[in-house]
Amino acid sequence: MKQLAVLFPGVGYTPEKPLLYHTRRIAESLGFDTLTISFSGFPKKLRGDEKKMRRAFDLALAQSREQLKAADLAAYDEILFIGKSIGAVAAAALAAEFRCSRLVLFTPLAPAFSFPLPETIVFTGSDDPWVEPDQIPALCAGKGIPCTVIPNANHSLETGDPMQDLERLRQIMIETQHFMEEGNHT
Repeated sequence: MKQLAVLFPGVGYTPEKPLLYHTRRIAESLGFDTLTISFSGFPKKLRGDEKKMRRAFDLALAQSREQLKAADLAAYDEILFIGKSIGAVAAAALAAEFRCSRLVLFTPLAPAFSFPLPETIVFTGSDDPWVEPDQIPALCAGKGIPCTVIPNANHSLETGDPMQDLERLRQIMIETQHFMEEGNHT
């Protein structure tokens, strides 16, 4: 079975940062081909500015769609989307259009849950300033989506304690790998 993992980064969370870097490496170790979507032109100082957030989402959606259309997705039996923040919203919005069968969402923003979602797992921080407290777990519960809440973690799923963050990153990657491996048996 030929599989593709598509990574959708965040505005400031690049593919070289821990969550996406390690997820890509795990996907490749499991035999997935990988494609990383790249974004440009986002407005500055987005948080709290609904107009700028909408503009950023529109850019992410258009740029993602263009790059996905240029890829040979028909060659794949399974497509997995992995999104971070606004990239999670773009991944959720495009999942049905591009035959995505599963989603991994790292610190998604609330609009990601306004789309029909395939099999999905979510990781969020309890102290993420980009979403209301308990908003993401409640949205996940409403859709029956497994949601791992990292206590005291911010929008990068970090707490400020490097050793604790490394251990939590390890646990997040273990859960992510298990989720990816599930698709190898279907």
